Amino acid sequence: MSGGSLTHLDETGAARMVDVSEKDVTRREAVATGNVTMRAETLEAILAGQIKKGDVFATARIAGIMAAKRTHDLIPLCHPLPVSSVKVEIEPDRNLPGLTVTATVGVDSKTGVEMEALTAASVACLTIYDMAKAVERGMVVGDIRLLAKSGGRSGDWQAGAAE
Repeated sequence: MSGGSLTHLDETGAARMVDVSEKDVTRREAVATGNVTMRAETLEAILAGQIKKGDVFATARIAGIMAAKRTHDLIPLCHPLPVSSVKVEIEPDRNLPGLTVTATVGVDSKTGVEMEALTAASVACLTIYDMAKAVERGMVVGDIRLLAKSGGRSGDWQAGAAE
């Protein structure tokens, strides 16, 4: 919370969208991650392309990209942004076991894209669950978090760095 006040509440305590009209347009980027933990057998079925619903990786990537572009429809008071790039990477991790999703979102705008990156990672993880739930309903979607952001008045931030 910057400046000691809640930016999405007016003086009466009513919710409002923050006015960003006085801010400069700058290049902004955010990276978020999440994972889907599953049985080793489920991961192997995904990697072998044995999921009846189809290509888990391609479907989850597309879902993540679509989610980043629609974040303002899902998160109250979130500004609609002209997202210029979305990259969704999905990597198997046999140590989980499961899949790790990393979403990177870029924009030239007056406000950041942290929520877009978090939404992309979340929806990609949920899509992995949906695609493979016929094989395993006990999968766990978790560890959704921001890894880094750059640009804007507040500058750069990285998870684990001193705040």
